[in-house]
Parts: sequence; C-alpha cells; structure tokens
Amino acid sequence: MLLLGLALPVAAASPQAAPNAAVPALVKRVPVVLLVDLSAGQTLYARGAEKRFLPASITKVMSALVAFDLIASGKLSEDAVFTVSPAAAARWSGKGTTLALRAGERVSVRDLLMGLTTVSANDAAAVLAEGALGSQEAWLAAMNARARALGMTGSQFATPNGFPDHGQTYVTARDLVRLAKALIVDHPELYHHYFGHRSMVWHGQELFSHDPFATGALPGADGIKTGHTFEAGFNFLGAVERGGRRLVLVIGSAQNEDLRAKVSLQLAEWGYGAWDSRAFVAKGQVIGQALVQDGAARQVPLALPNGFTLAVPKGTQPEVVTRIVYTGPLRAPIAKGATVAGLEVQVAGQPVHYLPLIAAEAVDKAGPFDRIVNGLLGLLE
Repeated sequence: MLLLGLALPVAAASPQAAPNAAVPALVKRVPVVLLVDLSAGQTLYARGAEKRFLPASITKVMSALVAFDLIASGKLSEDAVFTVSPAAAARWSGKGTTLALRAGERVSVRDLLMGLTTVSANDAAAVLAEGALGSQEAWLAAMNARARALGMTGSQFATPNGFPDHGQTYVTARDLVRLAKALIVDHPELYHHYFGHRSMVWHGQELFSHDPFATGALPGADGIKTGHTFEAGFNFLGAVERGGRRLVLVIGSAQNEDLRAKVSLQLAEWGYGAWDSRAFVAKGQVIGQALVQDGAARQVPLALPNGFTLAVPKGTQPEVVTRIVYTGPLRAPIAKGATVAGLEVQVAGQPVHYLPLIAAEAVDKAGPFDRIVNGLLGLLE
C-alpha cells in the first residue's frame, strides 16, 4: 500500500472544528439510521449502518435498477408489453399492495415500472421480472449480480419485490446507499421519470404512494422507496437534492409509519441545516501520480471521476488532510478512466472517508524500447 501526502486547495483551516448542531432527538429512536452526502462522499450520521435488516419493499429499488440497466443497454423497451401469466396472477392476487393484475392482461413495461416505484405493487415487480428475463430465477440472478458489482457485500435478494421470504432477502444501510447512488448517477432521466410521484392512475383509480419524500413533501426531495412488513418494521431509502448537493438517507426498522416520516424529514433538514458545503475538487482535476510497472510510461496521472465538495459543520473551517492511497506500483496496461487508487480525506473531527481516483490517461504495456528507457531512468533515481 502506497501513501502519498497531497495538498489540495481548501478553506483556511482553524485549529479545531466546532461541533455541529445535535442530531434531532427522534433519530435515536430508530435502530438503523444512515445519512450520506453523496456530493462529498461523506457520512454525516450513522448508527447500525452495517447491520443486516429486512428491506421489505425497498427491494423493488434493485428491481428498478436492473430494469433501468436493461433499458439503457437496449435489451428492454419501456413500450414493450407483457402478458400476465396465470401463475403470476394467482400467486400475487391480494398479496400486499398490487395493481390487481389479471391472468391474460397485457401491461406495458412503463406501467409496470410506475406501479413498482410509485405504489409498490408486488405483482408489477413479478410480472416485470418474468417478462423481461423469462423467469423470476433469472431476474434474481441479475439483481444479485448487480449487487455484487456495486460492492453490496452485506445484501442478498431472494424475491423481486420484498415480500416476506423467511429472511432470505436482507440488506444493510450502507449497501442501500450504494444502490441509491447507482440508480441516481447511472440513470438520472429514468430515475426522475419513475421515482418521487405522489400517486398514479390505474384503471381509472388513483393509487397513492407512502413515500414521505414524494415530490412536494420536502424541498428538493425526489424519492426513493418505503418498505414495511410486520417482520421488517417501517423502512425508508430517501434522496434529496438542493443546490446541486445530494443527500441520501436510510431508516431501518422504525416502529411505525409516523416515526419513519418524521425522522426522515428531520434528518434531511439537519443534513442541510447543520452542515455547509465547501468546494473541494473539480471533475477531472489531476491531483497526483501513481507509479506504473511494465508500462510505456512510468507514472499515470490520477483524477477524480466527478467533482466533489466537502461537508463541514456549519460555520466552521476545519483542517483537511488528504493522501493518495493505492496498492502499487500499478501494472500496465491501464485503461483511461479505470479506478486505480483512492483519495483519503480527513476532515478534523470527522471519520476518514475515501474518494475514487481514476487514471486520467491510458498507459500501454511497455515495449522493448520503453523497458530500456525505464531501466535507465530507474538507475538515475
């Protein structure tokens, strides 16, 4: 592991950061709570963030992500129409929230997704899974593969909709933030089209969402998904964006719907009211170099894939220390844009957090001449 000290332009430092405003008292009544500033890559508050719990209908967020991936890759069309199988209609008739889909009914992917995201329809998720990939088993494989790719090591999906399955489906709050980030960052247009609605009209009837962050409930709030069963309690994965600053929060195993809603709203307001956002690093800004082995170049420039801010307690200018961290030297070839290192960021009084660093340029494998030159340069060092 190589560590390189790094000086980056930040606000003038004071000897010690002042404590931020106390987190709302109601927050302490919920077993699992996590608030992350995605724009800064920082955790603002956490309790039980790595604890496994039952997600209930928050599971449908992973189903939505799989569908969005398929749409983006051209393998699924929002205009595609699926026929509800007799087995799916019988299995989900009267099981929790549904669109009351009937055997033989033809439903578009667009309507199934809206039913899944807005009213949390269990049958919509099941019909989407079967229609898009041929079977629920194939859909679950895709859900779990996507989870592994996102680093959701504490999560597993055994159902497309979160209906009780004897604990086979479980998540962690930290993993749900990873899921939310992928949904929002990878598919911004689809995310805003399908999430955050207060209601939808289906067969002439208005069906309502339970999302406390549905559009208009809180400035900047735009979703994402609630979940509730007797075993799971009341859960929520929420997202807010104000002035380009994105917060994501997780509420797990709350005692009732009212507590879930109040804690969610208070925690989001605390995230904006008790913390300031400071400019930090611009997208693509080269901030250092990493050594390369067997490459046409001996070093590769490192940059941030996105612009990042810093979240600091309101009204403070804490000291900020940064280091480039990577296992090296890196081995060529290296593709431009590949994540090859991390930026360790220590804001005084806060936990260390890490931002990804990518290769700003490609480095090909060394040819015979490159090896000679690199060897001579090594002797001169």
